[in-house]
Parts: sequence; structure tokens; C-alpha cells
Amino acid sequence: MYEPLFPWALAWLAPFVAAAIMAFGMLLKVRDERFYGYLSVISILVSALVSSQAALRVFSEKKPLYSGGDFVWVPWLNVTLGTYFDGLSSVMALVVSWVSLLIAIYSTKYMEGDWGYGRYFTFFTFFVGSMMLLVLADNLVLMFIGWEGTGLASYALIGHWYTDEEEKWVGRPGRYALGFPMFFEPSHSGLRAILFTRVGDIALLVGMAVLFLTAGTFNIVELAQEVPSWMGELSAKGILSLTLAIFSLGMLAKSAQFPFHEWLVTAMTGPTPVSALIHAATMVKAGIYLFLRFVPIVMAGALAIGAAGELYPYFLFMAAIGAITAFALATMALVSDELKLILAYSTASQIGYMFLGAASVGLLVGSLGPKLIAEGVVAGMSHLASHAVFKAALFLVAGWLIHAAHSRFMDQMGGFAGLMKLTAIAFWLAGLSLIGLPPLSGFFSKELVIHTALSASPIIGGLAILTAAFTAAYTVRAILRTMHLPPQAGKREGHEAPATMLAPYLVLALASLALGLGWPYLARVYSDMALLTLSLNASYIPEVALSGTAAAVVGLVLLAAAVVFAHYYLRPAATSALLGSLKPVYDFLYDRWYINSLLYALFKNNGWRLASFFVTVDEGIDYTYHSGMPFTGGWLANLLRSLHKGATNYYMALYAASIVALILLMVILAG
Repeated sequence: MYEPLFPWALAWLAPFVAAAIMAFGMLLKVRDERFYGYLSVISILVSALVSSQAALRVFSEKKPLYSGGDFVWVPWLNVTLGTYFDGLSSVMALVVSWVSLLIAIYSTKYMEGDWGYGRYFTFFTFFVGSMMLLVLADNLVLMFIGWEGTGLASYALIGHWYTDEEEKWVGRPGRYALGFPMFFEPSHSGLRAILFTRVGDIALLVGMAVLFLTAGTFNIVELAQEVPSWMGELSAKGILSLTLAIFSLGMLAKSAQFPFHEWLVTAMTGPTPVSALIHAATMVKAGIYLFLRFVPIVMAGALAIGAAGELYPYFLFMAAIGAITAFALATMALVSDELKLILAYSTASQIGYMFLGAASVGLLVGSLGPKLIAEGVVAGMSHLASHAVFKAALFLVAGWLIHAAHSRFMDQMGGFAGLMKLTAIAFWLAGLSLIGLPPLSGFFSKELVIHTALSASPIIGGLAILTAAFTAAYTVRAILRTMHLPPQAGKREGHEAPATMLAPYLVLALASLALGLGWPYLARVYSDMALLTLSLNASYIPEVALSGTAAAVVGLVLLAAAVVFAHYYLRPAATSALLGSLKPVYDFLYDRWYINSLLYALFKNNGWRLASFFVTVDEGIDYTYHSGMPFTGGWLANLLRSLHKGATNYYMALYAASIVALILLMVILAG
């Protein structure tokens, strides 16, 4: 039944081994940058090749590849070191490993000469290993180790420039909202990432514990096989939806869904390749991956025990969170003036689409059955893969544009299209894929999500279409502002990126086009891989109408954006006056719906007050222990000492008075 642990475990083990060697090299004070860069690239290449071979096996043999499932690691919990390649994990492993490889190649040049070069690649490679472990683990305990590994590495990478120079900040210096600063240093942002995601991680641990106590196993395959039993027990106790909701909080926090999106926004303080790594294929996708992993299990269990109606509130909650995140973050991107910040908003927004697509099918599963389970997996999986490709390209392009402009703000960029034509092509291809314009890959995957959402709820589906319009607006704005309009500040200068940096984002942008052109074949691949996800028993091939409503809306927005920017270019004063009249709306969106300020007011200020209260209590206890008790004890001692006069007749009189007082007390109590 089980394949040997090796070579398949190398998909996650190779980056870990390389990271350990690099950490040892840092202890030995190895200064050669090639040692760290080459070792990282080679180890991730090994991971990518092993993942590719496993995916080919899974696809050709039409069955999962399970290795090391008999290698017991924690006997009393029956936790193994199993590596599990099925349809979903195979696709995800391919995306993570190959996109991470291209980002690593880009990083070797981008980070050249950086004072933390070795530390950067050590944590970068450890991050990739953690993500691969998370994806391929056959049990929740091993998965959680990878989950926490990505959190640890992200803290180090987001705060890589922990000396906190102003040019490494995110947000406009000096800007406040409701009295709270809206600019963040790298060290602060790294800490925010840890704190925001740990809230969800605690909930995830609670959900894992409940599942183990109910099902008696952490093994994901066994949880799928025994789903009627443990879901039936949770349903009988009336805590099924609650358990799933608590379990899902970890997914929502990790994938930066509303209101946890704040950690992802300020993660832009890290080097741009880190932004590409976190926002494209890895950490931020961990939550949606785990959701896609459990959606088939939960839906199959609901059908088996007849609890589809009971799970309706849970799936409605997850779909609503996805829709709200997609919409809210898209509105914030409309007014942002930082290029990487726009892309960060876009990431959380697009992952909202993925949650929306996967959760929407849960609203219909009672009537449409297994076919719809496959549709939910395909919708989420396809948009996850296409987003990883075009968003990695966009971030890598942004890294070079920021370097060329010596600024993260778009008003100091402009006219780059004439100076770097290949970069402009890559930016347009990846941007149009994000917008969802045919025949690029983003169109097909987004249309599938919107189709699913409209089938489940016209309101949620309508919100998804409106979000698509906003996505087109902010993406075109960013491309025109940086590539075609003249800079508002500074001077127009720049040149094409070095080949080591240019090639990765050009390959990714062209891949976005190729994946779109190959959609008829790719749709069948996604369908087959979805049906191999925990052996779903259904037959489904996704169909997407090329004349979808969202595509028409996007086309109109593109036309409107062209007109608006032409007007802006010709009459900037009139445009500025119009924007001035909308300043309250602008401030609301620019300051991120004041969510950050409200969170700080609620938790930071009140947390400080609570901490101050406990400090006061502690000081009171300390005073009582060190001052109050000695004083009181001394006073009592002096009082007792004064009563002991050494005279027998005095003691006899005091004894008699005490007896009389005791008798009087007994009489009073008795009567």
C-alpha cells in the first residue's frame, strides 16, 4: 500500500537539509554569496523535480501516491512521516516548488550585496521546505509543523531589514488614522504577522484536538474514510458547525481574510522576492489549501449523514468572508499609491475569490451531490494555480520597478514602458490575467469561481462581479501610472532588468498566457486531479462560457479606465478638484476602512489598560506582601506583647472576662 519514504520525501526534506547546511555555514562565517544562493536554488530544484515526477505518477496511474505511511514517528498518537500525493497536493506541490524556484533565482541577483544575504536564503529555503511539508503531510500534526514553520520563517523574512530604515517601511510616513500611525517598520511588521496568524493558529489547534478526540486519528486519509462516524457524532452533540468554524479560523488568518488581512498588507516591508514568495504560491495559500483539502471530506460526510442543511450556516459564513474580503481589499487598492501595497491588497482579494468558489458549492451540495464537490475543488484549485503564476510575475516586476525608481511610491514612477519593453510586456500579461481577460489563465479560473458563486447566491455572486470590475480598475491604474504616464515626481530613468531577474518574471507572465490558451486541456487535468483528491467519486469537467458577465464588466471598466486616465493626462487640475471633493471616501479607503485603527484601539489600547490593571494588582500584592503584612504583623505582635504583663492576677481576670464574653455570645446566638 505504501511506497518507501524516499525519494518522495525529498520534495519537502531537500529544502530543510539545505537550510540546515546554510545555517551551519553562517555559524562558520561563510561569506561567499554563491554558497547560499546556489544551495538554495539546487535544493528547491530537487523538490520541484521530485514533485513533478510524483504528479506524473498520480495523473497517469489515476491513484494517489502514498509514501512513508508506515514510518511511525509518534507511536502513542500514531503520527507518521507519510508523504501524500493526491490530485490536490500534487498540483499544489508543483505550484509551490516551481514558482519558489523562479523566485529563488530572481533573489540571487536581487539580494546581491545585502548584509543579510546568508540569513535571507537560510530562512527562504526553510520557508519552502515548511510549505512543502504542509502540503504533502498525511496527518494534521506533521501538517501543523510545516504550518508553524512558515510562520516562523515569514517573521524573519518580513522583518529581514530589522534596522528599520525609512525606505524599507510600508505606508506613507507621518500619516495617521483615528490617532494611530499608518506606517510600519520591518521589525513591527514581522511581529504583526506572528500575532495576527497566531490567533487563528490557536483556533486551528483547538479544532484539531476536537477532531482527534472524536475520530481518534490525525491522519487525513483516515479522517476522510471515517467521516460519517465522526461527523455524525459531532452532529449529534450539536457542535458540528461550531467545530468546523473554529477549525477554519486558522485557515482564514493564514490566508489573510477579513479582518486578518492586516498582517499581509504590512508584510510589504520584506524584500520584494519575499512578497512574491508569501503572496503568490506559499504561506498565504496555506489556508485556502487546507480548506480545499477538507471541503471534499466535509461535503461527503454531510451527504452521508444527511447534514447538508446543518452545514449551510458554516458554508454561508465562509463564502461571505471570502466575498467581503475580495470586495473590501479591492476597494482599498483603488486609491493606494504604493505599488507593492496594491499587489498585497490584490492577493487577499483574490484568495477571497478562492474561498468564495470553494464555499459556495457547500450551499448547494444537498441538491447536487458529488458532482458539485468536484466543482468546488476545481474552482478553488484552478484559481489558486493561475493566481500563483501571475501574482509572482507581478511582484517580481514590481521589485525591479521599485529599484529603478528608488521609491515604492507610484508618483515617482512613470514612462518605464519605453525604457524596459520586455518588463512592460510581462507587466501587461500578468496584469490582464489578474483582471480576468481572455484568453489568459486568470479569466477562466475567475469565471469558474463567479459561475459557482452566482449559482449559490445572486448577492454573493454579484459582489464577486463588482470586485472583478474594481480589480480591472486598480490594475490598469497601476500599469498606466508606472509604465505609460510621466512621473509626477523625480525623473524618468531606468533600463531592463538583468537576465537573472528578467527571465523569471517573463517566464511566469508567458506561462499565464500559455495556461489560458491551454485551458480546454487544462480543465480536464484539473477535473481528473480533483477527482483524485481523496478519491472523490464523481464525473465532472468544468465548463466556462467565454461570454461571461464578468468578462463584459471587465471590458467596460478597461474602456472607462482608459478614458479616465486620458482625461487625467490632459486635465490634471480638473481631476485633482474632483478627487478633492471625494476626500472623505478617499481617506476611508486609503486608511483601509479604519480596520487597522479599530483593531489597535480595541486590542492594543484596551490591552494596555488591562496590562496596567494587572500591574496595579501586582503592585498591590507586592505592597501587601512586603510592606502591609510586616506592618500588620508587627502591630499585632506589639498588641499581644502588651497583654502579657507577667502578673498572675491580671491573667486570671482576663481569663474570667473571656469566659463571660463567650457565654454571652452563646446566649445571643441561641436566642
